[in-house]
Amino acid sequence: MKYLLVLLFSFFLASCDDSPDVKALQGNALGTTYTIKYFSSEASIRPSDISSLLDIINASMSTYIPDSDISNINAGDTSIVVDNHFQSVFRASKRIYEDTGGYFDPSVGLLVNAYGFGPGGYSEEVTDQDIDSLFQFVGFESINLTEMNRIESSKSTLYLDFNAIAKGYTVDMFGDYLESKGSENYLVEIGGEVKVQGSNLESNSPWVIGIELPLEDGSREIKYGVKLYDESLATSGNYRKFRVDAETGQKYVHTINPKTGKSQKTDILSASVIAETCTDADAYATAFMAMGFEKSMEFLSSNQDLQVIFIYSDKSGNQKTYISEKLQDSVEEF
Repeated sequence: MKYLLVLLFSFFLASCDDSPDVKALQGNALGTTYTIKYFSSEASIRPSDISSLLDIINASMSTYIPDSDISNINAGDTSIVVDNHFQSVFRASKRIYEDTGGYFDPSVGLLVNAYGFGPGGYSEEVTDQDIDSLFQFVGFESINLTEMNRIESSKSTLYLDFNAIAKGYTVDMFGDYLESKGSENYLVEIGGEVKVQGSNLESNSPWVIGIELPLEDGSREIKYGVKLYDESLATSGNYRKFRVDAETGQKYVHTINPKTGKSQKTDILSASVIAETCTDADAYATAFMAMGFEKSMEFLSSNQDLQVIFIYSDKSGNQKTYISEKLQDSVEEF
């Protein structure tokens, strides 16, 4: 769901073989791409391990794989015993659902699909009445993980969609893998979600991540560079992933407001979140897009462990940027 970050290492693909200590891995993951850069003398970090980890996570939580655990659960199979990855993402989702007052809600999957942002594509026959009828099945409070590690719901229909948190979680798992192999300086990125540890030893400087302006014309312009220190960063926005109805011309954004069930654009154009884990950064960025600027600021006033960069529209329609106070010295405007 995120396409908003550009990694600021133009040197990344160049001369990786010039130094025996810097390694690079790239590939496809979760419907997008991944990039891993690490510094280690260990020879035991293998691309096949990354592929195996991706296969396990996909088999557990990908709604795009018909026979994954989550797809079977969404189809009504109550016998599925979910694995540790599913359990971890479910518990993190439940925590953030409660923390945000329901603005992060993985049970909106039916609505995501209805608006054409899921694995099934879009049907022109979907009406507002259809959306309203699906909305009755939204509400993560009705879905629980049992002691037997099965999913149960008090509603007759459920459809879980972890796409707004799974990329961040997978980034964390890649990081854990690298650390288990002795790497203390690395960068992991999947579809714009980033986790860094240590520093960039090629330049002897902190890792720097670029944040783009929210431009809907398809052009790309980096607006800010953010220095990260053993942190994660995720960005969410609606300026790349949206759909325009061919008949009415109405624009539908991929952010679904769990409070209304609507594809709803707020005054936040892009929300970048810096947190200890990429799992949290990913989920909170999604929640802030649904909350809007005022509610997000109220939330942050009592949750100061999260740092943010919001690019938003003020009441006059002017584009503004809010940067958390603790980030001021780590952000450079280009």
